[in-house]
Amino acid sequence: MIYSKKALLLKIFKITGITFAILIALLVVLPMLFANTITEKVKALANENLEGKLNFSDSKLSFFKEFPSLTLTLNEFDLKGSKPFQEETLISAKEIGFGINVWSVVFGNQTKIDEIYINNAKINVQVTKNGEANYNIYKSESKDTITSSESASLNLEKIQISNSQLNYNDASAKILVEAKGFNYKGKGDLLASNFKLNTSAQIDDLSFSFDQKEYLKNKKVKADLITKINTNSLSFVFEKNDLVINKLPVEFTGLFDFLKNGYQMDFTLKTEDSNLEDLFTALPAEFITWKNEATMTGKTSAFLTLKGKYIASENLSPEVNFNIKVRKGYVKHTKSPYPIENIFLNLDTKLPNLDINQLKVQLDSLYFDVAKNNLSAILISDGFGDQIKLDAKIKSKLDLTVLNNALQIPNFKMAGNLVADIVSKGTYNKQNKELPVTKGKFELKNGLIQTEFYPKPIENINLKAAFNAASGSFKEATFVLSPASFTFEGEPFALNASFKNFEDITYAIKAKGTLNVARIYKVFSQKGLDVDGFIKADVDLAGTQSDAANGRIAKLKNSGTLEVRNIKTTSAYLAKPFLIENGLFTFHQDQMNFSNFNGKFGNSDIKMNGRLENVTNYVLSDNQVLKGSFNLTSNFLHINEFIPSETKTMEGNETATITSCVIEIPTNLNVSIQTNAAKTQFDDIIISNLQGNLVIQNGSLKLSNGSIGIIGATAKMDAFYKNEGTQKAYFDYKINASEFDIKRAYNEIKMFRGIVTAAENAEGIVGLDYSIKGVLNHQMEPIMPSLEGSGILSVKKVKMKGFKLLNVVAAKTENSDLKDPDISKVAIKTTIKNNIVTIERFKFKVSGFRLRFEGQTSLDGKLNLKMRVGLPPLGILGIPIKISGTQEKPAIKIGSKSENLEETEYEAGEVPIDTPTIPKDSIPKVEAILPTDTLPRTKVETHIPLPTEEKE
Repeated sequence: MIYSKKALLLKIFKITGITFAILIALLVVLPMLFANTITEKVKALANENLEGKLNFSDSKLSFFKEFPSLTLTLNEFDLKGSKPFQEETLISAKEIGFGINVWSVVFGNQTKIDEIYINNAKINVQVTKNGEANYNIYKSESKDTITSSESASLNLEKIQISNSQLNYNDASAKILVEAKGFNYKGKGDLLASNFKLNTSAQIDDLSFSFDQKEYLKNKKVKADLITKINTNSLSFVFEKNDLVINKLPVEFTGLFDFLKNGYQMDFTLKTEDSNLEDLFTALPAEFITWKNEATMTGKTSAFLTLKGKYIASENLSPEVNFNIKVRKGYVKHTKSPYPIENIFLNLDTKLPNLDINQLKVQLDSLYFDVAKNNLSAILISDGFGDQIKLDAKIKSKLDLTVLNNALQIPNFKMAGNLVADIVSKGTYNKQNKELPVTKGKFELKNGLIQTEFYPKPIENINLKAAFNAASGSFKEATFVLSPASFTFEGEPFALNASFKNFEDITYAIKAKGTLNVARIYKVFSQKGLDVDGFIKADVDLAGTQSDAANGRIAKLKNSGTLEVRNIKTTSAYLAKPFLIENGLFTFHQDQMNFSNFNGKFGNSDIKMNGRLENVTNYVLSDNQVLKGSFNLTSNFLHINEFIPSETKTMEGNETATITSCVIEIPTNLNVSIQTNAAKTQFDDIIISNLQGNLVIQNGSLKLSNGSIGIIGATAKMDAFYKNEGTQKAYFDYKINASEFDIKRAYNEIKMFRGIVTAAENAEGIVGLDYSIKGVLNHQMEPIMPSLEGSGILSVKKVKMKGFKLLNVVAAKTENSDLKDPDISKVAIKTTIKNNIVTIERFKFKVSGFRLRFEGQTSLDGKLNLKMRVGLPPLGILGIPIKISGTQEKPAIKIGSKSENLEETEYEAGEVPIDTPTIPKDSIPKVEAILPTDTLPRTKVETHIPLPTEEKE
């Protein structure tokens, strides 16, 4: 019996050992047998479904990587994104593992991937301003082929991401997310049209920014999520999402749909009946240290909703709603002798279509006490800008020293006695001159403020302001600021001002002192920012708006000086900030005189002296015109820097700066500027000694009696420019250059090379007297069908080498004397209209031959030319030739009859330059003059054929 039991046990051990050995052998051998097959099928799956480039250094198949799963591991994994980010990495990882269903490999035709493991990955999601995303690498049309292919499937029982980093930068929605220590587990059928993704995630360090404002920074997040995804419509439903941000519990639900031209979203984020202390743990990191030294009690609830469509092209944006409540709040810092208590807050805001003019704010209560000091406020408003409904009550009596001691904000100090008592109710309507019925005062005595960013405080702050509008009318409203003063770095500054009767403002302003803008800015901002500036004021202004408007200058009492240095100013009309290096402004009645005004705009330098008039009325009134006259000199003007532009990412990850809109001319200026620029650059054209009288008036710009030096010649010119919005502008231009070197023009001017291609091998002198007008598009380029012009090109003495048209004629007529001719003393008259250049008949001689030339060319390169080659000796007998085709491939035939070219009218109608235009003989482009293969091949978007007549 004993022997039998031993034998049985031995047999069991043998069977178990053999079985175990076979299993171990299979675990080792199976990966070796199927490694290539599985790798190829995974590659096939990627090729069938991915647009992005996929690379990895090597692969390994093993049961032991994620036991008991058979795992294909790809090392040094790199997946590129979709256009326009096809050269940038979307996902890179030290290794990515695919868990393979063993039975699908051994017995099936399809390799089933049911697990994905991603370790130490960097996931970089990018979206452009136009909504182009780098994650659109999935080929949606391949879904039908996947189910029947013998490659692989992605019904995932496990998705695991460990210790990874996620960056999400969406320029269209202005959202930036950075997640470090990203750990994620989930499951779902990624190739199904509709699937549910059950996931849990943990992030060690999460930061979230919207529109360059940081809302979360360095937060720990735990999340349990259920997400439904429709891959056909790219729709996401966030069914159940329980988050913990540090210690704050948050519920998140919603949906997100990718539309053809934008997004549709409906998100709700809320926390209910949470501890006030937990709310502070979710605030930016700088609050955490402070919070750890404070005791907090109280309850809070908050919710945020984001609902609607975001379609930039249709100017649609979602609506944002935000509400926060705090009840029985109590905060006491360990270093403070007294707490801030009885904190009560109820704030509700709505922002439809993300439009600030529709902003609704309901702060129906804000209250707190601190050592017998308190603040209470109610603010209910509807609208913004020119029309607001308002109901506000603000009352405070605060010793800021007490409040500062209670808050214990590190490296921050404030002091002074603040008293405010403001009551305002009614409607502000700028157009109807309505004001809320208001009575308010605000007073700060002996104030002080100091921050960690600058070692010295702004001190001796005294501010007393009162605003009253007892009847709610502009006429009876008053605002008095007396005094407003402070001392900084030993320099005092004082301002006293009063304004009465806002229908006809009676003003009295006195300001004296120094403002060191750079140092004051550093008090409130971080170190290292490049902000500079200095203002020294001594002004005394008094008078009424009606006296300024009606020219009763003697009744005004405006005097004083304003000195500035290194001040940057910005304008909606300029592409870059303007730096005033120094300048002295002197006020006298209604004038402001400029002395020693030096400025920089990009690489351009400007020096100005002159005066402005109607300054008071311009500042106090709407729709008033600022008048003036200046002398402007410059060593260098770069015209392209004045044109608005933007940088776009092109294919191949290259960037290009393109013009985004036309130059806008202000409509409220009437200014004359006598200009003298030593050097001016426009594109690649260098101009010397630009002179002329420039007038800005009624939203237009006019240059009269202008002269320029270009390619060694002097040209006279007049110009007129007027924009219509930001996408279109009109111009009228005249130039008269008696002589210039055609060879030098070709070598030095890129535009000339592109337009007058026949001049590549030409040598000699030509003259130009031409006028042209037309329309510019948003890229400051002429719309060819809009051009209208006429003028003369005077050929003084030109050697035409390699002139394709005459060379083809020479070949057709078997006459080598017509090849590479010398042309002299020829006046070529042309007109331009409806995309057609009409060349009037002209004659010239070549080696005894008498040539006559006339016809048409189109601005997109088509030809309809007629030529007569008069034979020696007198040209009585001649050969008629008609030339059709294109400038690249002219077709030469014997004969004289031909059909006129099809005209293309400008779709917006006539060029509306009927206000101060210049004589109709100017030019911006030489292509309208030469009857050669010199015109640009410009694509015309809209063609409207007109009836034509056949001419002999």
